[in-house]
Amino acid sequence: MFELFTQEFVINALVASIVMGLLLSYLGVHVVGRGIVFVDLALGQISMLGVAFAGFIEADPTVVSVSFTLAGAFLLSFVNIKDKRLKAEAIIGIIYAVASAATVLFIAKTPHGESDISEVLFGSLFTVTREQLFHMAIVFGIIGIVHAVFHKKFFALTEMFEQRENEKVGLFNLWNFLFYLSIGLAIVLAVRAGGVIPVFSYLIIPAVSAIMLARKNWAVVLIALSVSVLGGFCGLLFSLHFDFPAGSSVVAVLGGAFVLVSLVRIIRGAPSKKSAKS
Repeated sequence: MFELFTQEFVINALVASIVMGLLLSYLGVHVVGRGIVFVDLALGQISMLGVAFAGFIEADPTVVSVSFTLAGAFLLSFVNIKDKRLKAEAIIGIIYAVASAATVLFIAKTPHGESDISEVLFGSLFTVTREQLFHMAIVFGIIGIVHAVFHKKFFALTEMFEQRENEKVGLFNLWNFLFYLSIGLAIVLAVRAGGVIPVFSYLIIPAVSAIMLARKNWAVVLIALSVSVLGGFCGLLFSLHFDFPAGSSVVAVLGGAFVLVSLVRIIRGAPSKKSAKS
């Protein structure tokens, strides 16, 4: 079985899943902390809307979907709900619903739109090319460096949202914009390779699992990164062994990891509150 990992298409799929998993699981720590878990689905749906619109006007789907996703990320950076009766998820959910409806409308008028949308939804890890990996590695590497250098800024902003102090953020905040720009760029590249559902799983499941096991920021990030890498590797192994779709297999394995973490949390209880966030 492991000899299959010497095949180029399997190596490409493994590298893609690791690269995606590392960045998305880190960003997921912020997404979950801010309580905006719907943002991935919304941006993924906006990316799909771009693909559908490109088919409708017969333009390059990659260029259009990137433009749509970055525009969506920019607009989402302005979502700052000060009314305590509402949450950002409500507004993001509306954006997701409208984008979904618009996507269906464009697909209805596009002869071959369904095939493109299917690829965006489920992805195709085993058809990822070296060129895609190269572009993904460059963009994800730059995003990773920015977040590593300015990690205190990003975590301080996330903690404001956790404490419901988002009124201090203001109408436009550079670090908030850079955060949404990071998610937008990551999602638009990851979705083309992995699909919306696997990308959403990479963004949310490792982060939630890590938060259930630890409290310190560095521990949460390390656990999230570990879960994403192991989930991607075991998911591809499961896919190859049982001849299942790669994306769905990765999601299933990540879901299994979440179940195990939930059992550990039940057995040992919540992480100690004595540990302050670093």
